[in-house]
Amino acid sequence: MRRFFRISIAAIIWGLLSFSGLAAQQPWQAEWIGLSQSVKPNSWLCYRTHIHVEKIPQNAVASIACDSKYWLWINGQMAVFEGQLKRGPSPENTYYDEVDLTKYLKAGDNTIAVLVWYWGKHGFSHNNSGRAGLVFDLTVDGKRFASGSDWKIRLHPAYGQTEPPHPNYRLPEGNVQFDARQDLGEWQGTDYDDSAWSKAALFGKPPVAPWNVLEKRPLLQWKNSGLVEYVNVKEQAGKDGQRLFVGTLPYNAQVTPYLKVKAPAGKSIEIKTDDYVVSGVPGVRAVYITKEGVQEYESLGWMNGHDVRYSVPEGVEVLALKYRETGYNAEFAGSFNCDDKALNTLWEKARRTLYITMRDTYMDCPDRERAQWIGDAVNEIGEAFYVFDAVYGPQLARKCIQELVRWQRKDNVFYSPSPAGIPIPGGPSEDGSWDKELPMQSLACAGWYGIWTYYWYTGDKQTIADIYPQVKDYLNLWKFDNNGLVIHRGGEWDWVDWGTNIDVAVIENAWFYLAMKAAIEMAQLTDHDPDVTEYQKKMEWIASHYNKTFWQGDCYRTPGYQGKTDDRAQAMAVVAGLAESGYYPAIQKVLKTEYHASPYMEKYVLEALCLMNAPELALERMKLRYDKQIASELSTLWEGWETEGGSYNHGWSGGPLTILSQHMAGISPLKAGFAEVSIMPQMGNLREITSVASLPQGHIDLKLQQSENRFQINLKTPVRAMVCIPKCGKVISIVNVNDTAVYKDKKNMVGESGKIEFAGEDEHWICFAVETGEWKISADIIQ
Repeated sequence: MRRFFRISIAAIIWGLLSFSGLAAQQPWQAEWIGLSQSVKPNSWLCYRTHIHVEKIPQNAVASIACDSKYWLWINGQMAVFEGQLKRGPSPENTYYDEVDLTKYLKAGDNTIAVLVWYWGKHGFSHNNSGRAGLVFDLTVDGKRFASGSDWKIRLHPAYGQTEPPHPNYRLPEGNVQFDARQDLGEWQGTDYDDSAWSKAALFGKPPVAPWNVLEKRPLLQWKNSGLVEYVNVKEQAGKDGQRLFVGTLPYNAQVTPYLKVKAPAGKSIEIKTDDYVVSGVPGVRAVYITKEGVQEYESLGWMNGHDVRYSVPEGVEVLALKYRETGYNAEFAGSFNCDDKALNTLWEKARRTLYITMRDTYMDCPDRERAQWIGDAVNEIGEAFYVFDAVYGPQLARKCIQELVRWQRKDNVFYSPSPAGIPIPGGPSEDGSWDKELPMQSLACAGWYGIWTYYWYTGDKQTIADIYPQVKDYLNLWKFDNNGLVIHRGGEWDWVDWGTNIDVAVIENAWFYLAMKAAIEMAQLTDHDPDVTEYQKKMEWIASHYNKTFWQGDCYRTPGYQGKTDDRAQAMAVVAGLAESGYYPAIQKVLKTEYHASPYMEKYVLEALCLMNAPELALERMKLRYDKQIASELSTLWEGWETEGGSYNHGWSGGPLTILSQHMAGISPLKAGFAEVSIMPQMGNLREITSVASLPQGHIDLKLQQSENRFQINLKTPVRAMVCIPKCGKVISIVNVNDTAVYKDKKNMVGESGKIEFAGEDEHWICFAVETGEWKISADIIQ
């Protein structure tokens, strides 16, 4: 597999400053600029200017914003490939980029060229401003160069609209059509004559409508592989006399396709991927219309799939086909490997699925919608901590949570996807706008598995302090009936999970209980202690009535519910901590026979089995449920249990990654931000696990081995760790730490070294606390 460039030390330092909010934007001197006339949707605009720099700069930083995306060249050299995040950080505002241009500028005259793609429509990830524009504010060694009337502008005449079909309404992006006969040539270079171009019209300095306040991009610019060769390219017969060239990608990737051909003028080449049509609706595609002779072209709108398909007419000679992979910029720092190849494959497919559903936002899928549905995002947030570096991996989670909160409706409802277009009363229903509540998904994020998981893994107290008042307002919308249980809240989309046999009340009360559990923690963390009593009271109401109402002696069922016993309901009772341990055998029996959860909720079923200390059953069910996806040639996981009717790369489907890393390998924070780490492995019937996780303080390196008579942990930790040895129903006769006995015949033998402490023992575990360093811990087992 190909690797992207690695992140530089300078970028890491800058990212830390940005992430902590230490880097601040100076007042804008630049004007928003554009064409004086209105611009049609899906238009491309060219901007140019010249600046003079007295000497080779030591520091040159530009603040740049547009609607919707831009590409930047300095002296003909590409400096930014697809800049600008989808709009917006709130319903009113717009993101801006901060870009270091020091290495691109030279002493003397410099040419700045910017290509802006204006979508001009809403989508389930983008709030259209309604006006094409660019603002560019550059500071070079203290001297400002700001966009204004000295800039030149024109529409790029080669870009136009394709014939139908167009992308479905959920996508703000349009198809990309480029007619090379109308190309402007090397307009990005220093010698291009732009004298016939228009002077830029001035729209005002930020903050100004319709873009309003500009907020700094919280993410790095995308990773960029450069143009690379396909794994292979095969030619086959296409439709209507066309030849189909299929370029195989190494995995499901976000790519911009490239071609080099020799052709007469006017030939049309269509480019799309195998993932173009999903659930019967079209995604994005590209059309290139040739000029005379040898020519090269890269379509700048990204698409995804396992292969790229070029439909080439007769008379066109294909000289080269390549692609550029771009994507979310964080290091793949975490890993998991065990002695079961199927589980390794599943973990890797979950990792690839997570990555393909990350870019401007978390996405449900990168093809049909590209939407930040918050239930999908909750699962993705949990996975990301085990995949990416601890600096940049969490930034998308922080952005996601902030957007959910800042898009809160005036009636205090959290809804998703957000950002999205703002609906107009009486306006069209399929225009990319959305403000409907999915209560169960909103609860999932507002509670334990969303916001609190983000805090627990990062230690980012400030974000919790910023959003807590809005979270409180949302949770206060939920009301109770006279039986001490939650009154069903359907919202505008009464959705719990895909599939059938959904026992709503059991699940809903568990989600709310988890939300109260997280709210108590948030209130205490942010010095809102008076709120704790109310949250505790609501938890007590549910706890005192939940089992009386829903537990039927052999399973959880709502009285009057007519469907089959719901596996999701059993799982949520366990993960919420409402199910009594005496119920576990009956619940496990249900989870061996009932299979109704979609991949979205299956994550919680698997977690419930681990929490009931049944890792063997969790692994058995995991492999059974995902067997087709493990065996598939596809590199990503599906929306449902079959590929038909949904996407084959869905953000909510990667729950097994979290289960394998957090429970089977046993790595999780013991204190917020991994100030201390817990190692509590549940290997089940696995014999060996190696796992790496990125912490803010460094990497956890873990190797686990078990046989019939021995359990061994090799650990390298940058923080204090609680290391627990599983008993698995057996007797542990002796524990050695770095070849010194610390436990023997049920007695603690830890000395006074200060680097290791005996932390306790119960029916399931023997635990020791160890300081930073490398540790070899072994336990002899008596059958």
